[in-house]
Amino acid sequence: MTDFASRARDALADQGISMRQAARALNYDVSYLSRVLKGKQRPSENLRRGLDRLTGAEGALLAANAEVAVAAAAAAGDGAGDDLEAVELARRVRASDVGAETLDRLESAFDQFAVRYQTASPPELLRDVRQHLGYVTKLLDDRKTLSEHRRLIVLGGWLSLLAATLHVDLRQSRAAAARLTTAASLAQHAEHHEIHAWTYETEAWRALTTGDYPRAVELSRAAQYVAPRGGSAELQATAQEGRARARLGQRREAYAAIERVQHLATTMVLRAQPEHHYQYDPAKATSYTATTLAWMGDAAAEQPAREVIAQFDLGGDATSWPRRAVSAHIDLALTLLSCDRLDEACDAARRAIASGRLLPANHWRALEIVRVVEGRGLPEAVELGEAYEELKPWGGGG
Repeated sequence: MTDFASRARDALADQGISMRQAARALNYDVSYLSRVLKGKQRPSENLRRGLDRLTGAEGALLAANAEVAVAAAAAAGDGAGDDLEAVELARRVRASDVGAETLDRLESAFDQFAVRYQTASPPELLRDVRQHLGYVTKLLDDRKTLSEHRRLIVLGGWLSLLAATLHVDLRQSRAAAARLTTAASLAQHAEHHEIHAWTYETEAWRALTTGDYPRAVELSRAAQYVAPRGGSAELQATAQEGRARARLGQRREAYAAIERVQHLATTMVLRAQPEHHYQYDPAKATSYTATTLAWMGDAAAEQPAREVIAQFDLGGDATSWPRRAVSAHIDLALTLLSCDRLDEACDAARRAIASGRLLPANHWRALEIVRVVEGRGLPEAVELGEAYEELKPWGGGG
């Protein structure tokens, strides 16, 4: 008992948890817990498990108790020590119904979803994300260690965030708001500032797609404040601010945001797979620079737009293009229109619209080009207008 008491006291001290806090968290009487921690009373099985989970000992406190039992049985000389050791091993295997392997596979699945975001059908990807969210919710009700619990909370936050992004893309505003609320709650519970910042950034994107540019700036600034310094969320939120300011005609602030994005991108280390939605890289910085400049009517947008297009091995079938390449064609078309290079502009716009890969949240960008072409009385206006009307409601392909 004294060995368990000593280890339990040390574990609580390491976590900064007082005896009263532990008693309240585990719903035990303080006097009973005090006797256990002083080695004067044997702990119950539930208390041993509770203290092990509370301190994140991951089985160390359970092992301490088992060692005492095994030693006592061995001293009796009846071979019971071997039996107890076997029982304890089996029990410890069952102490968690989650396990590191399960969590590793779930985290890997999320990373694959984040990579698939560029090319997958939004409804299909959303279906997969929902299934995994349901499984994570189920695991939260199972037995697990504190470290496993936190990993599940973080994983649930990332999956909720990705689901919210897909709802925004599909113009499902109420569902997006609900998912973002969940993601923010889980991020706060796990004290995960990166996810928390991404919730603000995603809400800023939703405001941008609905034309609420002042709110998009406000939310982008909030995301930058919360985000860990030098991380992907800070960079993405800065880019989002630049785009919103471009729509507001705040050119000086928009150019300043572009400079900050480019500086952050050059110092960032790529830690995830290429095209991971929540990992920024220089290619994304180029894409957002093109969009921001195009929205300001700056002819300099042509170069970054073409750089983005050149990054991909684009075949003749535009339905297989990554969405970033499609967006770059929209930026290019808008820029070429402002330079009166009308034939090239209409061709770029036609290819982007015909790809069928424009998300509903981006349909308005294509419509702006169609309206400009119609306003100029260009012969391509009819073809572009018809292509726009045929856009799939979910920005399909894949």
